[in-house]
Amino acid sequence: MGDTSLRERDDRELMRAHVEGDPDAFGELFRRHRDRMWAVAMRTTGNRELAADCVQDAFVSAFRRADSYRGDAAVTTWLHRIVVNACLDRLRRDRPTSELPERELADRHDDHGAVDTRLDVREALDQLPEGQRLALVLVDMHGLSVVEAAAVLGVAEGTVKSRCSRGREAMARLLREPSGQS
Repeated sequence: MGDTSLRERDDRELMRAHVEGDPDAFGELFRRHRDRMWAVAMRTTGNRELAADCVQDAFVSAFRRADSYRGDAAVTTWLHRIVVNACLDRLRRDRPTSELPERELADRHDDHGAVDTRLDVREALDQLPEGQRLALVLVDMHGLSVVEAAAVLGVAEGTVKSRCSRGREAMARLLREPSGQS
């Protein structure tokens, strides 16, 4: 199968082809979705190296468990769930022993004020309970619908809505407070 024909196939067809033994089909899925999955992992973990490890773990898991994909949800939703679970597993297992340097989170191309804002948002996001943080990352930062986020997180749509609402309220409160006050 040529490169062109792989790129013309949709994600579900590629999953089917991978399960049926096509040696290149999963590579195309990886090429299509690795950057977005890395962004989810980065926002979930807050650490570039940890995010890269989680994405690697997640794609290896997805490769091996592709036959468990039933096709009920989009392939990207299935991958999001695997990536989020890989991040949560790693975070629970490897509780950080030191704080991340702030410069690691900053984008070199942003002006100073935007970097400060990004760091404030990251700090506030880190203070939220895990469920609220994940819901906000998926819905507000990655643009998933509530339905898609519910599938990724394995919870009801109403749960995602309430977690987003409570998380947004908490974020607003945290971002209004002067630094150092709770």
